[in-house]
Amino acid sequence: MKRISMALAGAALGAALVGGPAPASAQQKFVTIGTGGVTGVYYAVGGAICRLVNKDRKAYGIRCSVESTGGSAFNVNSIKSGELDFGMAQSDVGYHAVKGTGPFKDSGPIPDLRSVYSVHPEPFTVVARKEANITKFEDFKGKRFNVGNPGSGTRLSIDELLNALGMKTSDFSLASELKPDEHGAALCDNKIDGFFYGVGHPSANIQDPTTACGAKLVPLKGPAIDKLVAEHPYYAKVTIPGGMYANNPQPTETYGVVATLVTSAKVPDEVVYAITKATFDNIDEFKKLHPAFAHLDPKEMVKNGLSAPMHPGAVKYFKEKGLL
Repeated sequence: MKRISMALAGAALGAALVGGPAPASAQQKFVTIGTGGVTGVYYAVGGAICRLVNKDRKAYGIRCSVESTGGSAFNVNSIKSGELDFGMAQSDVGYHAVKGTGPFKDSGPIPDLRSVYSVHPEPFTVVARKEANITKFEDFKGKRFNVGNPGSGTRLSIDELLNALGMKTSDFSLASELKPDEHGAALCDNKIDGFFYGVGHPSANIQDPTTACGAKLVPLKGPAIDKLVAEHPYYAKVTIPGGMYANNPQPTETYGVVATLVTSAKVPDEVVYAITKATFDNIDEFKKLHPAFAHLDPKEMVKNGLSAPMHPGAVKYFKEKGLL
């Protein structure tokens, strides 16, 4: 994907935000938000942001577009290379990218990564085929399990979970690498016995297999999980409410991360200010664009899960509104 330079857009935005008219050429400038699979909540977040930006594109002087990608790690690396302007990332992926740890140990830290704001919590959700009789994660040993596609935040998180439990991918009879758009159908078609997915709820990716073939949610709890959460600042315990999904009347204890919008320090302040302003000036409309956004609190969105330093463009907006 060709990245369009933000320099001219930034200049036009500067004029627009201080009351001057945006030149016609500015309306042809684009920002792109990297998301995830088209049925996932990341894609919905990107679509919601772009809808609000594009609604007032004459004022902002930019046009926003969404790109379906491999997920968090892909987005962070694409922001680093300049292929994406913005991207969705799990809070743990942002943490490792800034520190140069975990999956970024070999490639090194990404000092230019910047947070814009956080969105919804993402509980790690384990789903099992009804006939597999799974009651705890360790029951998947010797079973067919989907660990997620390389480059996704989900894949990085499952690796940490397996390490905490003293397990390896070789403990599964099959460790498939299906994308989120594929794992529900594979479960119902008896091609896998379970999958792991970090996602905001409610999610079509979980709703489809629980409705279509009675799939069961599996808790992630116990001493190993307690230790994992205690040792990692980007994790928190979460409970998925009972009855949210068909055939799953009981609450499901688990843990998870927070979805965050990230960008690069190289993206002009005016551009980040505009993206932030479009979202928060229209926060009530934003919250109606997906069920996972219904309980968002602006006060939490400026602090929860922000593993990278906040971009100055976002800081400027939040200070103006008294949120920082």
